[in-house]
Amino acid sequence: MDSTSQKPKVSTGRKIYRIAIVFTLIYCSVGIALYHLQEKLLFHPKPLPQDFQFRFDIPFKEVNIPMTETENLNLIQFFPHDSTAKGVVIYFHGNSDNVTRYAKHANNFTEHGYEVWMPDYPGYGKTTGKLTEENFYNQAKEVYKLAHSKFSADSIIVYGKSLGSGVASYIAANFECKRLILETPFYNIPNLYIHYAPIYPVKRMSHFQFPVGENLKEVKCPVTIFHGTDDAVIPYSNALKLRKDLKPGDEFITIEGGAHNNLVTFPLFQSKLDSLLK
Repeated sequence: MDSTSQKPKVSTGRKIYRIAIVFTLIYCSVGIALYHLQEKLLFHPKPLPQDFQFRFDIPFKEVNIPMTETENLNLIQFFPHDSTAKGVVIYFHGNSDNVTRYAKHANNFTEHGYEVWMPDYPGYGKTTGKLTEENFYNQAKEVYKLAHSKFSADSIIVYGKSLGSGVASYIAANFECKRLILETPFYNIPNLYIHYAPIYPVKRMSHFQFPVGENLKEVKCPVTIFHGTDDAVIPYSNALKLRKDLKPGDEFITIEGGAHNNLVTFPLFQSKLDSLLK
């Protein structure tokens, strides 16, 4: 073969340099996407038109609380069938859809004589406003204030599921209540991001904190946490970090084999929840 037809050899150093350039471009591109798209990764709201008619199998009332001239908080209040309410459960739901997805859980509390108040977050359902952590807290405070105008603090249970654990723990840390119950909580958002993107400086990148662990240090009422060992959304190991922030007498209940959205099907979860509400 004629030497003039041979391709020039690429040195090992040049190959490594090219690979490094490609890796750097990919790393930076993914990092930029994570930074700018984190709201879409974290929140999955399903807005509803303002004239949407809710339909549920248990008695309920729709309440709208004006937050500003342009922002509205939509709240669904569920009521026990046959008894005067002995208290209220303020239920802060997860990050998907809106209150229609979580309404089926209201029976777990109304059957024990509690009202259940489920607010939607900004951009979820009929609630309007910007998706900021401050707005989450401000709207949650209005729900608590309304509940406290009807019930004494020792009749208010604050419940947080998944994303809602960040809001529920904030309310319990700043206002008096009977009990805080958290289902599939996380330690905080940056710590959760580390699980999914360990090679990025997510603590500096995160727009949201929702510091459940730090909030628990300020919670005076009893705390009960439920988490499953097979949770593929919020790892069990992440929730376990909350143990160090619990007080004597607080509970961390492990549901063996429990996933993110099926804890209610486990007898241990149901029996323990029933005992807390009796």
